[in-house]
Amino acid sequence: MTAPNATMLKFGHPASVVAETALWSVQVRPQQPALGALVLVCKEPATAFGQLSPAAFTELQGVVAKVEAVLTRFTAYQKINYLMLMMVDPDVHFHVIPRYEGVRDYRGLSFADAGWPGPPALGQAVALDGATLAALVADLKAMWVDAT
Repeated sequence: MTAPNATMLKFGHPASVVAETALWSVQVRPQQPALGALVLVCKEPATAFGQLSPAAFTELQGVVAKVEAVLTRFTAYQKINYLMLMMVDPDVHFHVIPRYEGVRDYRGLSFADAGWPGPPALGQAVALDGATLAALVADLKAMWVDAT
């Protein structure tokens, strides 16, 4: 297994990890602009999308399908956004934001999609405390195992 890259660590690896494949890490985003927001980080040493290997592109399809199956079940999202911003964190990664109208409740917290129906309002995110992050990771991990 390769060591986590800087982007994986910034987003809380290993505590935030929902799932890992050979080439991708699926992690809960500690700042939740919508309930279930994730980061999908490539493990390859690439700082541009075009630098990924054919294997990483192939594996990405299966990872995205599982992400969508899990988040459909977890948040009943209406749309999903994949944002490849890479302005601060150089490793190839996507912010995965499930989008929905209204509010989703989780463990006593309310998560509104403040940007709905426009672009995600990343600056209006709910910051997860350690216990809520751990619970969200555990719940999504359990769903990941069952997802097809």
